[in-house]
Amino acid sequence: MCAHVTARRHPHDDAPDTEEAFRRLAALPAGRQHDQLRTDIVVAWLPMAERLAGRFRRRGESDEDLRQVAALGLVRAVDRYDPDRGHAFESYAVPTVTGEIKRHFRDHLWTVHVPRRVQELRNRVRFACQDLAGGVSDRLPGVAEIADHARLSEEEVRTGLQALGSFSPLSLDAGVRGAADGRLLADSLGAADPALETVVDREAVKPHLAALPERERAILYLRFFQDMTQSRIAEQFGISQMQVSRLISRSCRKVRTEVLREASARITPPGSR
Repeated sequence: MCAHVTARRHPHDDAPDTEEAFRRLAALPAGRQHDQLRTDIVVAWLPMAERLAGRFRRRGESDEDLRQVAALGLVRAVDRYDPDRGHAFESYAVPTVTGEIKRHFRDHLWTVHVPRRVQELRNRVRFACQDLAGGVSDRLPGVAEIADHARLSEEEVRTGLQALGSFSPLSLDAGVRGAADGRLLADSLGAADPALETVVDREAVKPHLAALPERERAILYLRFFQDMTQSRIAEQFGISQMQVSRLISRSCRKVRTEVLREASARITPPGSR
């Protein structure tokens, strides 16, 4: 450790006494001496930053990246700390470094954006589970136990439990839990229903079909909804099959023309007509 920083320690072994160094730093103008003393202070406090980073291990981020984020938070704490306010640097640096790490998780490791409230519930539920397990049992505490311990509602606990392990999504190639037929998650995804276009078409033609003469409506109904042949329709109405064919063609052409005209009127600006 550089001579600028004394060796006397606070209750934490990684909390050096830098009070005098900070006062000298605040009095120094920008320059080489200022930068060197600033570096000495950062180096002296790095063990503390690494200890804080260690609290976030095994959460989907490498130890090296966690240490780098913690070091960045430490540098920001050193640059923003004002010794004249009378607060110990440690009381300012710990929440600053911790906040930087949490911000890193929130901004970079959630594949799907999750509201901050859900992230907070996830953390409270996770800590409660750790406390209740006590490190001696694999038994997962119940929702009611977690709610009582974390002072949350059971609904909030369920939300937090659902968010556990949600930093990254499951692969679509993963198997469906409990499925004996080898189905994959991708198999459960929905797809566009081709019948939706049919619904749109049917709603478009409905008023124009209703405007046809009764005989033409009946013929179209028997042909397209009852799947009756033209010869049987001809027998039922006492006309020739050729007449049935012509009536069907004429009715369909009329309805189609009306639908297209109506659609064109909707998309054509009033001033261009």
